Amino acid sequence: MHSLSYPVLILLSLTFLVGCNSNNQAEPEYVVQGRWFSKQQFETGKVVYAENCARCHGTYGQSTVANWKKPNPDGSFPPPPLNGSAHTWHHPFEVLVRTIDEGGAPVGGTMPAFGDSLSDEEKIAVIAYIQSLWDNKTYERWVDMNARQ
Repeated sequence: MHSLSYPVLILLSLTFLVGCNSNNQAEPEYVVQGRWFSKQQFETGKVVYAENCARCHGTYGQSTVANWKKPNPDGSFPPPPLNGSAHTWHHPFEVLVRTIDEGGAPVGGTMPAFGDSLSDEEKIAVIAYIQSLWDNKTYERWVDMNARQ
């Protein structure tokens, strides 16, 4: 029976540890097939998201709050996940843009309005990045819902 040498075991262990990240979610890559956005929109959106959204919605859209459905003590709602596990994918493109413009106050949230601080291109790009966080099934459901409107 062959046994692995001690240096080989260490190397395998380190390779495994380096390949894992702390939240078990890989950084999204540009998805070409079947998505409406360009690589440039994805790249721009990634930067805009990191600078404006990640602090509250999580690095990969996973939310920073465990129970995002439970209202805060002041009655407002915490930031939901944007990775496809919450309701963002239910909304048509225009609603997503309006939410970025007006913030979360109109729907009981605390998200600031970005209407004056982001360009139209940046808003579209951040939606592209958010949608890159969605799996194909979620994205296709969004497309189906919006094609019927």
